[in-house]
Amino acid sequence: MRIIKLTDTVAAKFLARRSSHDAAAEKVASRILADVRRNGDAALFRWARKLDGLQLTPRTIWIRRAELRAARRDVSRELLRAIEHAARNVRRVAEQQRPRSWTIKVEPGVRVGQRVTPLGTIGCYIPGGRFSLFSTLLMTAIPAQVAGVKRIVVACPKPSPALLAAAEILGVNEIARIGGAQAIGAFAYGTQSIPRVDKICGPGNRYVTAAKRIAANDCAIDMPAGPTEVLILATGGNPNFIAADLLAQAEHDPDAVALLVTTSARLAREVAAEVTRQLQELPKTNPAWQSLQAASAILVAPSLDVAIRFANRVAPEHLSVPLAERSLVERLSEAGSVFLGPWSAQPIGDYASGTNHVLPTSGWARARGGLSVSDFVKCSSTQQISRAGLKSLAPVVSAMARAEGLEAHARAVEVRR
Repeated sequence: MRIIKLTDTVAAKFLARRSSHDAAAEKVASRILADVRRNGDAALFRWARKLDGLQLTPRTIWIRRAELRAARRDVSRELLRAIEHAARNVRRVAEQQRPRSWTIKVEPGVRVGQRVTPLGTIGCYIPGGRFSLFSTLLMTAIPAQVAGVKRIVVACPKPSPALLAAAEILGVNEIARIGGAQAIGAFAYGTQSIPRVDKICGPGNRYVTAAKRIAANDCAIDMPAGPTEVLILATGGNPNFIAADLLAQAEHDPDAVALLVTTSARLAREVAAEVTRQLQELPKTNPAWQSLQAASAILVAPSLDVAIRFANRVAPEHLSVPLAERSLVERLSEAGSVFLGPWSAQPIGDYASGTNHVLPTSGWARARGGLSVSDFVKCSSTQQISRAGLKSLAPVVSAMARAEGLEAHARAVEVRR
């Protein structure tokens, strides 16, 4: 793994490369989305055959309920217990996140409130190309269930028995064998077989992420969520642990970004050596072999202030702070999910702590956090004005409306006086 001095030039190049649009992925995704939008199932099946080697028809695209039940019987009891344990924690955190309805009296005769209602139909995208990430089903479906979403539709091109067993445990039974940009298109526009959804959620590779960005013009999405990225900010710590966390995220995707930012040249060398050693224990087909040679690096900062400033500018999906001094943590304000202390291994958050692993990438952590119940509800305002309330506010509204040149607004109030 490369060791580089963190200079202004290095930081600027990294941020510029990261913020630039993936033109190649967008070109491919745009073509697929347009085809699915125009030709529906015919395009969906054609791309599934070309990209995933799947021979689909309207009858075979959906997983049958019998397959879900069989998968639950066939996977090990140990795995079932693990899924159930993780699901309990995710549900417990989601319950805590639920927005509430409320009403207040703003002034005499004026009552204003917030009404919280669930979305009708959501589409959960579950990566299933290189790995079938059944844990993502928990992270997307459970918050939606807690929010009260009535219909949850899942897309995964090659669902594993573990994913099907997890779906059976959660009571999710609409699972389509589709993936990639074509699945995003099906969710966004609808086809003869796949319903159009109100919102698309879930992580994916560069093509899925590009497709979500484009489809956002027609269908709500949660956020750009992929390829994955991690930034570890460490003034010290266990090189073995740090290297393991870098590799854990690097193996998600060849385009993953794994960064260690440190003020210690010695720690940089020790972690680099440990990454090399641990990487040898992974098969050559593991994506970490590619991602660690691409945008990943160990950056040696001249000071802690420089390191913190860079971390906040990156606003990483995962931010790990092995030595979680309070004064340091308080200065790190931009991240999708933060892992504090040496024992907070990132895979704990990926699977079982209860926090969500669908997280913002590409700097979106400056504007939002990870997926939550709030992503699956609408918070609508309500207002009820009495005659006395109208009398009190009419002069205020009339003055403001006429100042903006909106005469009909003023008259709509005055006609009621």
